[in-house]
Amino acid sequence: MDINSIVELKPRPEIPAFAAGDTIKASIKVVEGDKERIQAFQGVVIRVKKGGINSSFTVRKVASGVGVERTFFFQSPRLEKVEVIRHGKVRRAKLYYLRGLSERAGRIKEKTRKLPAELKVAATENTATVAVPPVPTPETPPAATT
Repeated sequence: MDINSIVELKPRPEIPAFAAGDTIKASIKVVEGDKERIQAFQGVVIRVKKGGINSSFTVRKVASGVGVERTFFFQSPRLEKVEVIRHGKVRRAKLYYLRGLSERAGRIKEKTRKLPAELKVAATENTATVAVPPVPTPETPPAATT
C-alpha cells in the first residue's frame, strides 16, 4: 500500500496547465514571525515532476546576475496561485542546460499559437458577412435627402 492510495488528490483550479519552458509567476505564502504575506517568484519552468502527491515543478530566474532556482510542490498549502506569463518554445522536458548559460543566452522564444482549420474558416466567413457602409469622399457629395 502506498501513500497515493491513501491520500485523495483534489484538483487545484488556481494552477493552470504549464510545461517546461513556460514563464510563470508563482505566489507563495511566506510566514515571518507571526505575520503572513504573499511573495511572487517569476521565472522559467525548468522541470515538471509528476507523481501524485509528490508532484513538483522547479522555476529558475536570474537575480542580480546570480541564478536562483526554487522548487514548489503542486499540493502545498503555501502555494497560493500560479499565473502563466508566456509559453516557451522548447524541445526538451528538462531544461537543466540553462544553468550553464548566461541570462541573455538562456532566453527562450515564445510559442506562437496556430488556429485550427475550422476556426480559420469560421473567422473568414464571419468577416465576409459583415457589411461596412461606404464612407463619402470629398469628390462625391453626400446624397441629398428630400
